[in-house]
Amino acid sequence: MPDFRVRATEEELMDDLTLASDELRQNLDELETINTWLGGYAPVLDALDRLRPHFPVGRPLRLADLGSGGGDTLRQIARWARRRGVAVELTGIDANRFMLDYAATRSTAYPEICYQQADIFSPEFQRQSFDVLTASLFCHHFPDEQLSQLLRQWQAQATLAVIINDLHRHPLAYHSIRWLTRLLGGSRLVRHDAPLSVARAFTRPEWERLLAGAGTTRYQLRWRWAFRWQVIVVKQ
Repeated sequence: MPDFRVRATEEELMDDLTLASDELRQNLDELETINTWLGGYAPVLDALDRLRPHFPVGRPLRLADLGSGGGDTLRQIARWARRRGVAVELTGIDANRFMLDYAATRSTAYPEICYQQADIFSPEFQRQSFDVLTASLFCHHFPDEQLSQLLRQWQAQATLAVIINDLHRHPLAYHSIRWLTRLLGGSRLVRHDAPLSVARAFTRPEWERLLAGAGTTRYQLRWRWAFRWQVIVVKQ
């Protein structure tokens, strides 16, 4: 049983960048189902609605999703943009080539989405600029010191905003997802990683401390159902 007073440090199975199997495909499908059922995309889509008055005029919004995995968040963003008539250029950034190839096969109906294999710590990636950077269920994969460094870098790369959608570390969230993934007969990966993700996640004071450590002064931090944090770091 994790100690919910502190973030867990155990690595998830999906942290293995060499992971490439049908089991991983099943896990990505299961995560998309869980996020759809539990409203897991709402923090990002709501943030985009809030930021929409500040979108660039006369050209598409350039958005990159960090740790894009199976591309499900980008497909949700693409559908959101189509419904509103918003022109977008969406880029999925991931270090795992297998995930990128899987995401591309799932995104053939979305020409506004492309995928890029990149190390987010590399100077080559950090020289790239986007209007908006999103990170969904990505931040909890990093220890605090590394995450503060990343937050500082993302603010330098984003010209408009950084949107973070991540989990709230809470006993009810942990036990609920542990029970749900077993009830649904989830794969070994999702049954191991889903509750561990909650144990590795954040409380409000931790987010406030991380943002302060990154020199962030203009941000909005909201709790969203179900046990999610929405962080919007505004550049303007």
